[in-house]
Amino acid sequence: MKNLLVALLLFFSISIGSAQQQYADSLKQVFVSAKEDSTKVTALGLLSFYYSGLYPDSGLYYADKIIEFSKQKNYKYGEALGLLNKGLSMLSQGDFTSSIQIGFRCLNLSKELSEHQLYMLSESNRFIGGTYSVSGNPEKASEYLYKSIELRKQSGEYHDNAYFVYFSLAFTMLMQEKNDSALFFLKKGWDLFLKADVKRDVRPYIVSGNVYRFSGDSQKGENYFRKGIELSRKYNSLFLVAAISNDLASLFFDNKMRDSCLYYFYQCLSLSQKNHYKIFEMYSSRSLYYLYDSLSTDSTLKYMKIYIAARDKVFSQEKMKQFQAASFEAEKKESDLANAEASYKSRLRMYIVIGTAFVFLIVAFVLFRNNRQKQKANKVLETTLTNLKSTQTQLIQSEKMASLGELTAGIAHEIQNPLNFVNNFSEVNTELIEELKGERQKAEGVRNTELEDELLNDIKANSEKINHHGKRAGDIVKGMLQHSRTGSGKKEPTDINALCDEYLRLSYHGLRAKDKSFNATMKTDFDSSIGKINIVPQDIGRVVLNLINNAFYAVSERPKAEGEGFEPTVSVSTKKVSDKIEIKVSDNGNGIPQKVLDKIFQPFFTTKPTGQGTGLGLSLSYDIIKAHGGEIKVETKEGKGSTFIIQLLTKENS
Repeated sequence: MKNLLVALLLFFSISIGSAQQQYADSLKQVFVSAKEDSTKVTALGLLSFYYSGLYPDSGLYYADKIIEFSKQKNYKYGEALGLLNKGLSMLSQGDFTSSIQIGFRCLNLSKELSEHQLYMLSESNRFIGGTYSVSGNPEKASEYLYKSIELRKQSGEYHDNAYFVYFSLAFTMLMQEKNDSALFFLKKGWDLFLKADVKRDVRPYIVSGNVYRFSGDSQKGENYFRKGIELSRKYNSLFLVAAISNDLASLFFDNKMRDSCLYYFYQCLSLSQKNHYKIFEMYSSRSLYYLYDSLSTDSTLKYMKIYIAARDKVFSQEKMKQFQAASFEAEKKESDLANAEASYKSRLRMYIVIGTAFVFLIVAFVLFRNNRQKQKANKVLETTLTNLKSTQTQLIQSEKMASLGELTAGIAHEIQNPLNFVNNFSEVNTELIEELKGERQKAEGVRNTELEDELLNDIKANSEKINHHGKRAGDIVKGMLQHSRTGSGKKEPTDINALCDEYLRLSYHGLRAKDKSFNATMKTDFDSSIGKINIVPQDIGRVVLNLINNAFYAVSERPKAEGEGFEPTVSVSTKKVSDKIEIKVSDNGNGIPQKVLDKIFQPFFTTKPTGQGTGLGLSLSYDIIKAHGGEIKVETKEGKGSTFIIQLLTKENS
């Protein structure tokens, strides 16, 4: 069985022409008109692939063209493809020695490729494995075919001929009489073949026919062979017709069907002699010699001579020695290259270790120096941070003082009212006391006691008013002091409505003190059900004052653009919403541009002209409200005005 399969493996190791002459003519035209080097190489490769199984001499011609053209263009991938096709054509002529040498040349060249390297390594190993199969060394063949499968998996590249390696392994298993393994690889091959885009390949049918033939299912094997011959004639591949005729004749020989056996051996021999398929000429003539030997006819001598001549061309002792010497030399070079590569890698590892140690020392020195510089930089940074914190504190204090400055004018106006009352009622009391003294100096019968009592009541009432307005002035001063100094941060029950009302009036009068021409409408809407809430009054007061000041500033700017007819209005309202109270400060000014809306709570950002704002008011207000567990947000529309909304937890939740 081994000798029969050697011929089959020769066929299976070479490329199969699967197109008609017009296909070859089209490829020639592609080569002539192609502008890209890769396209020209592809066209030549397909031509060589086409002819290698039909006319090996033509296959060699085009393979040499690929190699020559690729060398001129320094296109190593093309050169490797050319070598592979050249090896296939030589293998079809039975030149095993040249085939194995070319296979290892292609393998070594594939290691230098920058593109498709793993794929070409896989193809080279597959070809070497096929050549060893043909030479009758299935164990060596399996070794290279397994390498081919592993490399193909590593490459991750999909190619339609991926199934080819598994069919090659199936043949190799048959040579070793491992029929179960042959069936296993046959199934793997068919799984991949059925997924291929192009299925114009007869090899799966030939492999299947032989696997089932040697597994004892002759009928199934015959069916695959007949399908193979049908497809081969359809694709105009005489080489395939000769190869399968030899297989089918051998199957009929096994089943003692002499007439059918003779018919297909004659067909194989005729095609092989006509087209110089020496290996099939050798095996078909030998089979015919055996068939006629028992009849002692002239045909016996005839076929024996043909067989001997063909055998000497393919498997002569000298040729097999040449092949063994060539394969040994090629493998020795491969081994030497592998050892040299291992030695190089060993030296490279040593150099890497030394280089790494050197780099480590440099890095250690750099890190040490950087650490020293980092320590110095940290000291500078600490000093800078200290200065920055000091500057920040000064800026915050400046913002507070600016707020206090704006309060001053309002406070002066507010405190003037109670002081006027105190002064006026004091003067009235003085006059009333003088009048009372005058009444008491009169004679007893002349004095008007009712008038005296009325004067005393007036003095008492005036004193109460003096006391009331004195306390009012004291409260204003107390509020001013609370606003100006840093609070303790202690929360206390506070009437939020009174606080908002007071700061609204203070802010308005402060702006009026700076600009006597300014007038605005003030609206309030306070929810009396709120009562007192737990807050830090001086902090919340500072927030409310800042928002009201900004509102008055906004409405004071709009008339400059619109002129008369505009009525500046600032509204302050409070409202209880669930477990929160809501403070709204609204104005009908110019509104805030959308492009800066996200920045208004950032430190140092201000829309006021240079010198009129620090950009810390809203930032501090935001921080104060967050510290109280609340939130502050803004609703605005350009040209219509803005509303700032403060939400604070009520006393129970604060």
